[in-house]
Amino acid sequence: MENVAAASKPKSGPMLPILVVLFLVSYGLMATLVMEQGRTIDSQRFLIRQMLGDSVQLSGMKMRELQRQRASGQTQAGPKAPAKNPSAQVETPSVQVTPQQNMKAEKLQRQLPPRPPKNAADTNDVRRTMKQI
Repeated sequence: MENVAAASKPKSGPMLPILVVLFLVSYGLMATLVMEQGRTIDSQRFLIRQMLGDSVQLSGMKMRELQRQRASGQTQAGPKAPAKNPSAQVETPSVQVTPQQNMKAEKLQRQLPPRPPKNAADTNDVRRTMKQI
């Protein structure tokens, strides 16, 4: 009977400390990973905020430059001396439209054709859904 009792009792003694140590090591590695990910996310957030500030500054500089160009273009255009032959003078538009821009404008102005009405037989009845096992 002693042999049967000894055989039925499993020997988990030597494996339990090894499993506990492995669990603690893996838990420590996971905690380290979470901390590193937090630092990475914080540094990315900082970089994104810096880039946003730089982008705002750059767009402001571009707008100021565009305003300067417009102001200098208006000052240079100024009042013109009357031409001797008005028919010989050709006016050029200040903004030239390229064919690609013209096509884009036409596409935006076009209206979509109306959609055909849905057939009642095509719609699914939500109340009668089949569940397959």
